[in-house]
Amino acid sequence: MADKRDYYEVLGVSRSANETELKKAYRALARKYHPDVNKDPSAEEHFKEINEAYEVLSDDDRRAAYDRFGHAANGMGGGGDPFGGFGANPFGDLFESFFGASTTRRRNTPQRGADLQAVVDITFLESMFGVDREIELTRQETCDDCHGTRMKGGAQPPRCTVCNGTGEVRRVQQTILGQFMTAQPCSACKGEGVQITDPCPTCRGRGRVTRGRDITVTIPAGIDENQTLRLTGQGEASTSGGPNGNLYVKVRIEPHPLFTRQGKNILMSIGVNIPQAALGDQINVETIDGESSFTLPAGTQSGQQFRLRGKGVPAGHDRGDQLVTVHVVVPRELSDDQRMLFEQLAETMGSEIQQQPNHRSFFDKVKDALGV
Repeated sequence: MADKRDYYEVLGVSRSANETELKKAYRALARKYHPDVNKDPSAEEHFKEINEAYEVLSDDDRRAAYDRFGHAANGMGGGGDPFGGFGANPFGDLFESFFGASTTRRRNTPQRGADLQAVVDITFLESMFGVDREIELTRQETCDDCHGTRMKGGAQPPRCTVCNGTGEVRRVQQTILGQFMTAQPCSACKGEGVQITDPCPTCRGRGRVTRGRDITVTIPAGIDENQTLRLTGQGEASTSGGPNGNLYVKVRIEPHPLFTRQGKNILMSIGVNIPQAALGDQINVETIDGESSFTLPAGTQSGQQFRLRGKGVPAGHDRGDQLVTVHVVVPRELSDDQRMLFEQLAETMGSEIQQQPNHRSFFDKVKDALGV
């Protein structure tokens, strides 16, 4: 038998879905897969699955137990267990029967709340110097009226009298391997160890409510593309008295028209004309700090790179550099005066093509010397 599907997946709703959303999803699916309407052979199984999911999730206590233990809250459901009635961990029970201490974690141990994820977009310059951003979140928070106890007025729920607060019911089974002790979630308290005898009317005994929040995220200077920030405790509230989950914020950086980043360095390209490249010049360029200048030496070649130290990515006390690549721009159109000047220059320089060295290897040079 195949494993049972997640009940939220069956109904096509999120884990934070409210009663109205559950009912709407259930009615739509029930109409679609009702055997009297849908003649597909698998429709009846789908219909049973939908009813089972809604029956659990529409009941506050059963839903809370399912959120903590999954299908195990319904009598170790899911099928396919080769150990049958041995429970979720027969080997843990085996060790316990010999050594008198459980090797598995108590089912009612407080668990941390669910983590949340968010994405924030910032500009290139904001990534350089840091920025505060506000993001909107919808999350499950601890109920202010019951403070998470789920009881009216914040009273502490009484201990379950069936399992004595352990959340488990243990029994001894006789098998062909001998006597074993097994443990299953207590059906009276759904494995929680306590019973909600007087539910809080605000949260309907869930201990949490859904709220929208504006969270301020401080993005540090020098953050890189797709880095993720962790905001501890800004996730969802726990359902069992544990700490809140975390919020993970992924940072995306918008491209800049002039700058790109390479590690701690900032790269940019500029164009200079032929006289500037040949004679040299004082060049003004943009940096993330504003305008800066450097000396372009005479005879600069296209593709040559110049370094502006300390003008790169701020990273604590160690800041990168800005690397400026120079491209010599040849004019596509010339005025009459410009053409005349270039023709005079051509006469003085000649038209012979200069062969560039091809960086021959050491062995090639040896062959030339030996006349091979």
